[in-house]
Amino acid sequence: MLMHRPDDHASPAAPDGFRPTASVLIWSGCVALLLCAFLVSLLSGPFPVSLADASSAITHLLSSSEPANNAQWVVAELRLPRALLAALIGAGLGVAGCITQGVFRNPLADPGLIGVSGGAALAAVSVIVLSGFLPLSALTGPVLLPLAAFAGALAVTWIIYRLGTRQGHTQVALMLLAGIAVNVVVGAATGLLTFVADDDQLRDLVFWSMGSLAHGSWPELLALLLFILLPVLLVMRSARLLNALMLGEAVAGHLGFDVQRQRRWLLAAAAMMAGAAVAVAGVIGFIGLVVPHVLRLLSGPDHRILLPLSALTGASLLLLADTLCRVIIAPAELPVGLMMALTGGPVFILLLVRQSRRWL
Repeated sequence: MLMHRPDDHASPAAPDGFRPTASVLIWSGCVALLLCAFLVSLLSGPFPVSLADASSAITHLLSSSEPANNAQWVVAELRLPRALLAALIGAGLGVAGCITQGVFRNPLADPGLIGVSGGAALAAVSVIVLSGFLPLSALTGPVLLPLAAFAGALAVTWIIYRLGTRQGHTQVALMLLAGIAVNVVVGAATGLLTFVADDDQLRDLVFWSMGSLAHGSWPELLALLLFILLPVLLVMRSARLLNALMLGEAVAGHLGFDVQRQRRWLLAAAAMMAGAAVAVAGVIGFIGLVVPHVLRLLSGPDHRILLPLSALTGASLLLLADTLCRVIIAPAELPVGLMMALTGGPVFILLLVRQSRRWL
């Protein structure tokens, strides 16, 4: 007679640092934070808006009817698309950072640090400065600038991948160093283009390079549904691969994953999300670095949890930062990229200090 041990049918052990009760609290907190941040974004600003006006504006929008007053118009045409845009971009940057850290097996990796965002910025700056020499300069605003940012992000990702791959094997450390070097090069090229820009182009570059959601509207939002929301949903299926990569490329291969092909797909998805964010809102840093790193400390290393939580928290963080930028010096507003740099820089230093103490 076969005897079964009590743990024969037990569920797999949870990853280190993961506790079911703590996970429920973290999930609840992230969802509540996103809802509160979205509501605050709709109600806050130089023009006073009540909760009733915001609800009525959304109702009129869903029924395709005209807003009844100015407050409802402000919500429907200005604040609602801007809030949705901030949520999508924040979610995309958070997930892109989580993917980058998982692929490079480095908790301090980020699309901005390895040159992906810089490549998108260089391509977009090239379009702005060289638009007079382009045969399609009339398309600069609505079409050419986003396409250039996507192409720049994908090109830098491809260069990094090729520099770090030898004889079919990718060396993660070499790929990370290559990304840092490429980031320096594209930064210098962007500075050179800025130096030769005329006064009008320079004003556009300065405002755009600091990051802003001021021009967010429904057409940009519809484009981001394809270039950010779709990749975010698709990469959730790659959580097990990212978990396997934490154990090493060889182990992931023995577990049945096509590591090279799936790594290329993950890096391309991260580049697409970062490029879309740069194309619409300019350079916004530190979300992809800070959000997944902090969540990893709170919830553990399981990417089945990290990926969706990074989307929720990244969306909340950018919503709150954009709201603060709109109200802190109202009726003017600060660039949201500048706000993220001012707050993300000190957090990054604290993370470096904490990491250095673990190495000692």
